[in-house]
Amino acid sequence: MSGIQGLGGGDLDDAVRDFIARTGQEYARQAQGRALTPVEAREVAEKVRAPWRTGGPVMHRTTEAHAPSAHGPVRLRIHDPSPESGKPILIYVHGGGWMLFSLETHDRLMREYAARSQAVVVGVDYALSPEAKFPLALEQCLAAVRWAAGGGVGEAGDASRLAMGGDSVGGNMSLASAVALRDAGEGDLLKALMLHYGAFDTEIDPQHRVRFGGQGYMLTPEEMDVYWAAYLTTPEERTNPLAVPARADLAGLPPVFLTIPACDVLTGQSLALADRLAAAGVQVRAELYAGASHSFLEAVSISALADRALQDGSDWLAATLAPAP
Repeated sequence: MSGIQGLGGGDLDDAVRDFIARTGQEYARQAQGRALTPVEAREVAEKVRAPWRTGGPVMHRTTEAHAPSAHGPVRLRIHDPSPESGKPILIYVHGGGWMLFSLETHDRLMREYAARSQAVVVGVDYALSPEAKFPLALEQCLAAVRWAAGGGVGEAGDASRLAMGGDSVGGNMSLASAVALRDAGEGDLLKALMLHYGAFDTEIDPQHRVRFGGQGYMLTPEEMDVYWAAYLTTPEERTNPLAVPARADLAGLPPVFLTIPACDVLTGQSLALADRLAAAGVQVRAELYAGASHSFLEAVSISALADRALQDGSDWLAATLAPAP
C-alpha cells in the first residue's frame, strides 16, 4: 500500500462533497460533542437527514400495512406511483448500519424508485441493532417478501414481478434474503435484486480503507466495525452467509444491479461481488460512478450524479421486470 493516501474528499463530485459536508456539519451541531447512545444517535440522524427526504415525486397513493412474522407484525410503507394495476413490486430495505435511519429518512429514495420505474415500492421498517440482533431484521425482511409474494400489495402490484433492493446494510439483507429464499426452495419469488453500495463483508479492502476511510468521505472503517458489532452476537456469525453474504454460494440468484460509488470504503466489496456473481452464472450489471460516495443517492435533490444513478437503476428494474411478450 506504499504511496496510497486519502485525498480528503478531493476526488468527489462537487455536489456529493457538499452533501457530505452539510450532513457532517449538521450532525456535529446536533451532537454537540456528546458520546451518543444508540437511541440518541437515531434521533440526531433523523434530524440530519430530514431535509434530504423532502420534495421529489408525488405518489398516487401512500399507505401502510403490516406483514406477519415470527417476531410480530412488521410495518411496511407502500408507495404506489400511479392508478394502473398490475405494476411490478420492489421491496426496499433502508441502510444505516443496522442501527440508524428509517422509512422516514429513506422516504424520498423510495418515491424516486417508484416514480422512475413505475413499480410499487414497499419499504420495510425492520428492528434496529443493538437491541435486535441477527437474524431478527433479516427474518422481518423475508416476511415482507413473502407478504408481497402472497398478494399483500393487492391489485396495484403484480406479485409475479417482485424485486428486492436496498442501500448499504439494506443491500446486505436483500442479498441474504435472496440466498435464504433460494435455500428454502423459494428462489422463484424474487425476479431481481438492486444492491446499492452494500455492506457484504466484514473485511474492508486495505487500499480502500486507506484511500477512502478518512476525513471528507461519508463512511469510515471504524463506523463499519461498530455496526457489525451491533448486529452480530458471536464470532461464528462472521462466517454465516446469511449475515455476511460475501461468504454465500451465489448460484441460482436472480439478476442483480449493483450501484457502486468509486469513493467508498465498501467499493471493493461490490466489485468483488460482481465478479463472483458473474462466475456463478448470475446475470449482473455493475455500474461504477466516479466521484460518488457511500449514501450519495440521498443527495438527489442537488446531485446530477445521484439523479443519473437512480435513473440507471430504475430503467434496469423496469426492463428486468417487464411483462413477458
